Amino acid sequence: MRVSLNWLKEFVDVPVSAGELADRLTLVGVAVEAVEEPGREIEGVTTGRVLEIERHPNADRLVICQVDVGRGEPVTIVTGAHNMQVNDIVPVALEGSKLTGGLVIKRAKFRGVSSSGMLCAADELGIGEDHEGILILPPDLPVGVDVKPLLGLDDSILELNLTPNRGDCLSILGVAREVAVIFNTELKPVSGVEPAESMIEGVRIDIEDEELCRRYVARMLKDVKIEPSPAWMQQRLTTLGVRPISNIVDVTNYVMLELGQPMHAFDFDRVTGGHVVVRRARPGERMVTLDGAERRLTPEMLLIADPAVAIGIAGVMGGLDSEVTAETRTVLLESACFNPISIRRTVRDLGLRSEASLRFEKGVDLEGCLWAANRAVELLEQMGAGKAVSGAVDNYPAPYVPRTILVRPERVNQILGVSVPREEVVRILEKLEFAPREADDGLLISVPSHRPDVQREIDLVEEVARIYGYDRIEDTLPFGATTPGIRTPEQLLLNQVRELLAACGLTEVVTYSFVSPGVFDRLGIPADHALRDTLALQNPLSEDQSVMRTLLFPGLLETFARNYHRRNVDTALFEVATVFWRCADDPLPEERMVLAIAMMGGTPGGWNLAKRPLDFFQLKGVLETVAQKIGLPPFEFVPGGEHPSFHPGRSAWVRLGDTVLGVMGELHPDVLEAYELPPGSVACELDFDQIIRLDRETVKRYEGLPRYPSVERDLAFVIETAVPALEVVALIRKGGGPLLQEITLFDVYQGKQVEEGYRSLAFALRFQAPDRTLTDEEVNGNLDEIVRLLTEHTGARLRK
Repeated sequence: MRVSLNWLKEFVDVPVSAGELADRLTLVGVAVEAVEEPGREIEGVTTGRVLEIERHPNADRLVICQVDVGRGEPVTIVTGAHNMQVNDIVPVALEGSKLTGGLVIKRAKFRGVSSSGMLCAADELGIGEDHEGILILPPDLPVGVDVKPLLGLDDSILELNLTPNRGDCLSILGVAREVAVIFNTELKPVSGVEPAESMIEGVRIDIEDEELCRRYVARMLKDVKIEPSPAWMQQRLTTLGVRPISNIVDVTNYVMLELGQPMHAFDFDRVTGGHVVVRRARPGERMVTLDGAERRLTPEMLLIADPAVAIGIAGVMGGLDSEVTAETRTVLLESACFNPISIRRTVRDLGLRSEASLRFEKGVDLEGCLWAANRAVELLEQMGAGKAVSGAVDNYPAPYVPRTILVRPERVNQILGVSVPREEVVRILEKLEFAPREADDGLLISVPSHRPDVQREIDLVEEVARIYGYDRIEDTLPFGATTPGIRTPEQLLLNQVRELLAACGLTEVVTYSFVSPGVFDRLGIPADHALRDTLALQNPLSEDQSVMRTLLFPGLLETFARNYHRRNVDTALFEVATVFWRCADDPLPEERMVLAIAMMGGTPGGWNLAKRPLDFFQLKGVLETVAQKIGLPPFEFVPGGEHPSFHPGRSAWVRLGDTVLGVMGELHPDVLEAYELPPGSVACELDFDQIIRLDRETVKRYEGLPRYPSVERDLAFVIETAVPALEVVALIRKGGGPLLQEITLFDVYQGKQVEEGYRSLAFALRFQAPDRTLTDEEVNGNLDEIVRLLTEHTGARLRK
């Protein structure tokens, strides 16, 4: 929002400079981002009338102009512009004048013709970027006068950055209210002739949806003459960034900037039967807006229509069919109050945002509609643009009833921590037009219609605080009972796992919670699988982020793909985050914490270190390390993890007792092909919520160094290939008893010495007792028990 200081002074006395005013406004919550002085560098530029234009005798692109600058004799100026005509009023910079950028004008010769100065384009005066030609001024201006006040270059412009709740400050009047409170001065009256009570004959306004349109005011002008608006109005509009178009359109924009009420003008002769209907769009309805674009409308959009067709999108843009043109003779002015949420949605869906829609989105003054219409009619009559038709049509289904709020001055002081006198509280609220009146418990406040953001007592406390001055509230230390902030056991475990995985050489990533529905096709998930029962977003950013994820590791695969295509082939990633599952009896999803790991390529090698593949066994080792460090028993890796995204013969379920924690293994070849990843890439996904609920050995127990030597033995068994090594290890541990301290599988052999369907597993066993040196008899007894158990349960035989 741009505010002209000169315009502001017509509403309220401003006793300080523009810079100081900006500081004071910012302190009361109306933030001023910048103060512009457009004419600060300009000196000596005056108006001039072009008397003659002739071609330069020695240059095809130059012309010689004789210009009357009010000094008696005309001056000669050579220019390359060709857009001016005889009798045009133009800005003239004579010798010694200064323009923007510090440019000083000097007398010069162009191909033998002396030029006394230059004619100025808009950008040379700092009022735009147009350099296509000379700036043509209104024809009724006198010659020889300083252009700065004519073009608003003697003004200061305040650029406001308003919070969403302060729609009332999107006008000169709204800012003037704030200034009057700050400096304890009075607002100057704003004109706006009230119409007669009679209705306009031949005009009918119907509101079909009173929730979306709370008020609709119409006024009419006849014998309209479409002309440029006066120079002073064009100057003000241009200064605040609005392009002048014609007297009718300019007045509606002027009133919007002045009072904050957007307006629209219809060619009344194009409104069928003089009947205006405010209604929702019909399914499939279309209309062509003022910009010439055909708009596809939905029933959520509010329209201004006549009985035949739509003539405007409420609060956003008018229709081309009812546009005011040079042939227009009767104008119907609209001043209405539309639902902010409806306007915001329409603007978003159509991609149309304007100064008018911005004000409707933040909320306009319900009681100000008629006042704004009267003000527009008054201005148009004053400039001779038409004759006002007596009366107005004001469809106001539910007139505004001020909200009443009780404010307790002692509560104000308690919240702010200062002692604001009761008289000062009353003064501030009166200046803000809240009309306080005494009550037994405090002050009863009537909220004015231009402040719909004030809903509760605390809002009024804020109003008192910002006007009283936040800088006058002393800094104090907080008081009251405090408790130390600590992490929960779940948070501590999560941090520990993250640190462990990073110590294992993995990199943590954070991926989007939103995924594409097509990700399940790439993962090979069947059409009827529960993983496809996702929650769809109502307003997704794109199709690729339109549903909530039910799996975590696909995000790691997307990251893999980006890295692999950039030749970063040795990568190990992990993420601990939530997945989202639909609940049958709850609209909100069930959030589950999941740990996902993915690896591809190999470990970095060196001159004395061989490169190892990041394969199934490397991933298994990482999971075993995590289990050990967080105090869990060893994970069990059970073959046959029939997850559709994993290789059926190279994956396993990760279990602990009867609890299935997740799946791990090589990815399915079809998945690798879909993501364009190298063969052998592995991943896992574990239910971290289940891990949190497991019993863990969280207390570290000290054990002294062994005092007695250990005994080591090697055993090799020939066993069926179908028997998993995990089962063999469990039987060895059972047979070895408490003396068996360590089991290591150091060789797996399948070849000529072993029959088909069998394999040889060789184990290194370490026995040790804490209180004595073990004898051969004790160790051999345990070995015999191990051989017996394996023979009975698996049919294994000792290999010699």
